[in-house]
Amino acid sequence: MTLQTKVIVSMNALLTGVQDLASAEVPLSLRQALVLADGAGAGMADRIFHDRRTIAASGSDSLDLAGGLSDPLGVSLSFARLKVLLVRAAAANVNQVLVGGAASNAFAAPFGDATDKIKIPPGGTLLLAAGQADATGYAVTASTADLLLIGNGGAGSSVTYDIVLIGASA
Repeated sequence: MTLQTKVIVSMNALLTGVQDLASAEVPLSLRQALVLADGAGAGMADRIFHDRRTIAASGSDSLDLAGGLSDPLGVSLSFARLKVLLVRAAAANVNQVLVGGAASNAFAAPFGDATDKIKIPPGGTLLLAAGQADATGYAVTASTADLLLIGNGGAGSSVTYDIVLIGASA
């Protein structure tokens, strides 16, 4: 089994305005590609997990990155490091989706502190990606720093989110 990954981020914006004597346009075009070959070194990944999940009102998911998940083919997987973390909140959500902040054994590598949380509003997306030359990415440590908490930011209604984790086994 091999994994080939390409993550492409593209952004185009155009700011226009009218000045006293002329019109002004300031274009922005940004494109970033991350290509990962199969493996566990720099520019490589060999593990993937993806799912659409629903969390009850005021609830949370605790995803064990070091042995608690299965890949799309049903094989148990364990990440030693993450290279890509994508969480997309459903547009129909009423509440925010919270990423991070596990009370114990928190996967805190991309956060400043184990209690830090990123709030994703309805329809929003969080994307963290390690650089092409980075062999480490976001380190996962089994039994001490391997729980990724995804939470429902409110009461009264459930939230749905999509998650993609791409990383390496060593």
